[in-house]
Amino acid sequence: MNPDIPLIDIKLLRLLDALHSTGSVTRTAELLGQSQPTVSIGLGRLRTQLGDPLFVRTPQGMQPTPRTEALIGTVREVLDGLRRLSESQARFEPAAAQREFRIFMTDASHITLLPRLFTHVCALAPQVRLEAATIHPGMAAALQSGEADLALGLIPGLEAGFYQQALFDQDWVCLAHPTHPRIRPRRFTLKDYVRESHVGIVSGTGQQLLEATVKERGVERNVVLKLPGFLGLPAIVSTTDLVATLPRHIGETLARVAGLQVLPCPVPIPGFTVKQHWHARYHHDPANVWLRSVCADLFMDRSARATQRT
Repeated sequence: MNPDIPLIDIKLLRLLDALHSTGSVTRTAELLGQSQPTVSIGLGRLRTQLGDPLFVRTPQGMQPTPRTEALIGTVREVLDGLRRLSESQARFEPAAAQREFRIFMTDASHITLLPRLFTHVCALAPQVRLEAATIHPGMAAALQSGEADLALGLIPGLEAGFYQQALFDQDWVCLAHPTHPRIRPRRFTLKDYVRESHVGIVSGTGQQLLEATVKERGVERNVVLKLPGFLGLPAIVSTTDLVATLPRHIGETLARVAGLQVLPCPVPIPGFTVKQHWHARYHHDPANVWLRSVCADLFMDRSARATQRT
């Protein structure tokens, strides 16, 4: 870019175009919503910058000089290009979209959130596909690069460069067989909790919070069976006397499926917030905005906190 060439204000280019079309300072002022003195001042600036009278007053009105005639085509190309640029904001039309969204989810979210999300997306965007990806250490890079679109769950590792939005809060419950011989509904005490044998989940940030809390409080759990995820948990609890401790959302979902009883957890385990996370690069991407809005509409507790950037 040559610093010796003066930049022409876009408003002055519009003035030049309008004056060429109308041949009248008065009508140009009306067309642009300006006063006649303002138009005259603008024309004076253009004459100075371009080194030419540009228009000459005649009985037939303001007539363009040869320099103006040579420039007007280029001026209109510039103005037309700017109009197209302003009108070409990307849009996402879910009904016609053909793409795949990749979402990092916790094991629990596969059971509690994904069915509702998939059903809703199918209804609004029948050609859109979803992939539920397992949370792993490389997901931050995948979200930054666009290989993935969103992450759902308790994911404290997504920090610098990410936005987050709270969806709903979680506390903790226990699950047991509905006819457990030693557990009485609504009277499940810490003594009962310590006495019973447990089935535990070995993965997930929520389970790490559980393990840290029982250890800190000196609660001795007799965990006789460990599972990598929630998939086999309903069958285990419904056919044994084992007790499971897990977040309320997944706990109540599994209880409904397997006919289990839900008990208040007698250990005061800190609650947590399930959030959706996305990278700042895609904060204004129309497709990402749409997907986030769908998740918020489906899952957000309306008292939850607003969008935050970490």
